[in-house]
Amino acid sequence: MGSLSDLVQFQGLFLMIFILGIGGTFSYGFQVSMISYSSLYIKNFINDTWQERHHSVIGEQTLTLLWSSIVSVYSIGGFLGTISSRYLSAKYGKKKCLMYNNLLLIAAGFLWGFSKMAKSFEMILIGRFLCGFNSGLGCCLHGQYIGEISPKKLRGFTSATLSLFVNMGKCVGQIAGLSELLGTESLWPLLMAVGGVAAVVQMVTLPLFPESPHYLLIQKEDMEGCQKAMKQLWGEGDHQEEIDAMIKEQATAKKIKPMKVLELIKDQSFRCQLCLLVVISLSIQLSGIGAIYFYAFDVFEIAGFAQDRIPYISLGTGSCEFFSSILCSFIIDKFGRRMLLLWGYGLMAFVLVLLTTILSLQHQFFWMPYCSIVLIFLFIFIFATGPAGASFPLMIELFTQSSRSSALTISMSLHWVGLYMIGMIFPYIAKSLGTFSFLIFTGFISISWLLIYRFLPETKDKSFMEIKEKFNHLNFRKKCTQTMEENLSNKSTECTKL
Repeated sequence: MGSLSDLVQFQGLFLMIFILGIGGTFSYGFQVSMISYSSLYIKNFINDTWQERHHSVIGEQTLTLLWSSIVSVYSIGGFLGTISSRYLSAKYGKKKCLMYNNLLLIAAGFLWGFSKMAKSFEMILIGRFLCGFNSGLGCCLHGQYIGEISPKKLRGFTSATLSLFVNMGKCVGQIAGLSELLGTESLWPLLMAVGGVAAVVQMVTLPLFPESPHYLLIQKEDMEGCQKAMKQLWGEGDHQEEIDAMIKEQATAKKIKPMKVLELIKDQSFRCQLCLLVVISLSIQLSGIGAIYFYAFDVFEIAGFAQDRIPYISLGTGSCEFFSSILCSFIIDKFGRRMLLLWGYGLMAFVLVLLTTILSLQHQFFWMPYCSIVLIFLFIFIFATGPAGASFPLMIELFTQSSRSSALTISMSLHWVGLYMIGMIFPYIAKSLGTFSFLIFTGFISISWLLIYRFLPETKDKSFMEIKEKFNHLNFRKKCTQTMEENLSNKSTECTKL
C-alpha cells in the first residue's frame, strides 16, 4: 500500500472493503473454526434429543452419520451457492445479491439459536446448509466486487483482504469458542448464531455504497455513475487512466457477452489462464495447511501442554495466520503476486520436509516437539504471507469482466469440492502414512511451483486487458508460429522468383 495520504484519499474504499469483508469471507472463516468448538456439545445434544424421542441411546454409527452430515452439508451448500453465483449476479447485480444473501445467514442464526430450545438437531442441519449456500455465494460475489472497486495501484492490497477476512473470521471464531466466553454447554447455540450479526451489519450498511465502477461503466454503460462511484470510493483526483482502461475493456465486452462456464472452458483465449486458475485453486487445498492444523493438536500434547491449554495455543496459530495476512496485504503490491507464490511454495516444501523428519524423531529427544511447534508456526506464517494472500488477487486479475464471474465459479467450486474430499480422505491417509503424509503435499507443492514458474507472468500494476494481452502470446503461440513461418515462406518464394 502507498503513503499515509492514501488512507485519507481512499477512506471510502477502505470502509467498503470492511463492509464487504465482514459479510463475505469473514463468515466462511468464522464457520470453519467455530464448528470445532461446538462439536462435543452438538453430539451430546443429538444424543440427548434422540434418547428423549426414542427412549434409547443413539447408536455410534447413527451419531457419526448425523454429525458427518452436519459437517459435510456446509460444503454441499457452499458448492450450490458457488455455481449459482454467476447466474444470480448477472441477473440481479452483485450488490443486491450480497444484500439478500445475508438473509440466509440471519435465518441460519435463528435456527441455530433456537435449536436447543426446540429440541431439534434438524434445525442445525438446515442452518448449516443455508450458511454454506451463503458462504459459497458470498465468497464469489465478495471476490468479484473487491477486484472491481479498487484502482490499479491498490488492487493487490484490496484483493489480499479476501484472505485477511477469512483469517479474521477464524480468529474471532476461536476467541468466541473459548470456555470463558461462548464455548460452554449452555451457550453453544449462541456461539453458532453470533455469526449472523455480521450479516445484519452488511445488510444495513451496504446500501450506502455504490456498485463497482467497472460494473457501472462496462455492463451498465453509465459513465456518470462510474465517475460518481470513483469519487466516493477513490476520492478527488485524476482517474482518467483508469477510465481509459475500462473503456478499452468495454469495447471488447460489447463484442463478447458475459461468458458461461462452458463457454469459458472452450474459449482458447483463456486456456492458459484457466489452467493456472485450476493449479492455484488446487494448490491452496493441497498445500498441507489442513494437515498442519490436523497434527497441531497431537504435537502440542506430545510437547506436554495440558489439554485445557491447547485451545489457547490453537488461538496462537490462528492469530499468527491473521497477522501474517495483514503483512501480506501491505507487501503484495511491492513484491508482486508471482514472487510471493514462488518464494512461499518453495519455503513451504522445505519446511514440510523438515517437519516430517522432526516428527519422525519427536519421541527420541525431549526438545524435538518444541522444534515441531516452531516449524508449524513458521509454515502457517509462510502460507499466509505468500500463497494464501497472493492467490485470491491472481484469480481475479487473470480474467476480464466478461469471464470473471465464471472463472470464480470454477475456482470456488474446486475449493468446496476439495474441502469436502480432503475432509473425507485425509484422515485415512494420516492413519496409513502418519507424518509421512506431509511428503504427498510436498510433491503437490513442487509441481505447482514448476507450473507457476513456467507459465505465470507478473500481474502487478497491469490493467486487466494488459494481462490478457500477455497471455495471448501463450494461448495463440502455435498460431503465431505458423503465421510467422508462412510469412517467412512467402518472402522466401518471392526472393526466389526475383
